Amino acid sequence: MIRATAHAHADALPGAPYASVTLAHDERHLRRKLLTISTGDEVLVDFPSAVALADGDALVLDDGRLVAIRAAEETLYAVTARDQLHLAKLCWHLGNRHLPAEIREDRILIGRDHVIRDMLLGLGAAIEEIVAPFSPERGAYHGHAHHHHEHGHHEHGHHEHGHHEQGHHRHHHD
Repeated sequence: MIRATAHAHADALPGAPYASVTLAHDERHLRRKLLTISTGDEVLVDFPSAVALADGDALVLDDGRLVAIRAAEETLYAVTARDQLHLAKLCWHLGNRHLPAEIREDRILIGRDHVIRDMLLGLGAAIEEIVAPFSPERGAYHGHAHHHHEHGHHEHGHHEHGHHEQGHHRHHHD
């Protein structure tokens, strides 16, 4: 079984990927998962903590090879506004509902949802149905807070005198 226990960011790839895997926005938040890559091989992703991967990032396989992450084409709404202030207000309404949204300078991309579509039309937005890669903002509810939280637990373990006791429990479970 090919394993990936590390990843690399798009702007710092240590080489050229030999293969790729295409994932939707909600599939790119990974910790442990079996993926089928473009070569047909299966790769077991086994990260120490959950990671939010972006389009262009890569899985680093145990043998050093790279597998590029590609954002899948998804059915979306492209939401446009009258001006910058109107766009900011639309962002606020979407953010208030904790919806995944990709915020661009001139428009917002969101997943298709007729209730949200009706709300946005009522607020004066223009909406176009598109199919495109989707890279929503990663807010405090996603990768960052979760990642920080895990570090907190890890650091906490070092301060506790009883952490060698946890080691014994781990051996029993293995």
